[in-house]
Amino acid sequence: MSEVNAIGRLRVPPRAKRGEVIEIRLLLQHPMENGFRRDTLGRSVPRNIIHRLSARYDGREILRAELGTGMAANPYFAFFTRATASGDVVIDWEDDLGVKGRLAAAIEVA
Repeated sequence: MSEVNAIGRLRVPPRAKRGEVIEIRLLLQHPMENGFRRDTLGRSVPRNIIHRLSARYDGREILRAELGTGMAANPYFAFFTRATASGDVVIDWEDDLGVKGRLAAAIEVA
């Protein structure tokens, strides 16, 4: 299995007050092929979706998702958590081909 940096965007507020609810936004560039489509020669395009996604904040898991074929290409996620400590928000994902990706962003909590 290969390890790559995701082509995408992770947005977290750079600073927050302790206890404040913050929004985390993630956009990944991925074709999310569901395995039902055919190419121009009529051959089946193999399934390749991001099937596992997780988010950690300051080392603690705050989101875990198992995705299916109903996801559109270039999936967008938005979720909330409470700012508890300064640290990194790290997003990890894996697709059906075994390709893994990671995005990270730091947040400073005062």
